[in-house]
Amino acid sequence: MTTVPLQPPRRLVSFTLDGEETRVPEGSTILDACRSAGKDIPTLCQGDTLTPKNACRVCVVEVEGSRTLAPACSRRAEAGMTVRTDTERARHSRKVVLELLASSTDLSTTPRAEEWIKEYEAKPDRFGADAARMNEQPKIDNELFVREYDKCILCYKCVDACGEQWQNTFAIAVSGRGFDARISTEHDAALPDSACVFCGNCIEVCPTGALSFSTEFGMRAAGTWDEEAQTQTTTVCAYCGVGCNVTLHVQENEIVKVTSPHDNPVTHGNLCIKGRFGYQHVQNRD
Repeated sequence: MTTVPLQPPRRLVSFTLDGEETRVPEGSTILDACRSAGKDIPTLCQGDTLTPKNACRVCVVEVEGSRTLAPACSRRAEAGMTVRTDTERARHSRKVVLELLASSTDLSTTPRAEEWIKEYEAKPDRFGADAARMNEQPKIDNELFVREYDKCILCYKCVDACGEQWQNTFAIAVSGRGFDARISTEHDAALPDSACVFCGNCIEVCPTGALSFSTEFGMRAAGTWDEEAQTQTTTVCAYCGVGCNVTLHVQENEIVKVTSPHDNPVTHGNLCIKGRFGYQHVQNRD
């Protein structure tokens, strides 16, 4: 049985959002309020299971009285504040951020990136063909998942998931400075030689596809990956008695990857190596 702690209801905070009076529970962020009001604010580094890092800056909004634009993912809603989400200043900032990201990294597998680039009329190619790119080959040093740093936007979500916020393995961190900064193991060791326990929780939180299952990487390379044709079935992991929920992604009667519901009170989206990668016994691969 899962114990669900009961807490007293939070009082409501009233503030103005795009000219309308809005009330949200105390402690809510501006992004929470925007989503409750049906406003579509772009986000990349924000995750529903992690503490905001304020890294990507595509969710910025204008707060009256504030000198700078505020990241909606971490700025708490305060009583009496006035917030505008669609001003020329906020839209221009998002446009430039998208241009900088798309000119230096590969956003081809980032959900909604192409949509946002069109919406904000961003032109990444205005920096020219010589815009700095990492141009790194995918790191394939194990059979479970692949690292493609050409797609990494340094949002730090994988570091936080591997570190103190979830796994407490601390196998990865940011190394280098400036444009040479990247996610790396200690001394850039191969994953099997590092502290990595292959839980795959870094894959779960990666917003750009820089980390992906080996199955997904191979199918994308072959042109057979088709998310629209995939079905998702949530069940209970059978490896132990913890009761973790696993969601099986199936394409053409084959499990192609495993995730976990973020709203599950047991896992919060996290799994161990068995739950995330131990599905081969379900299907005949002879």
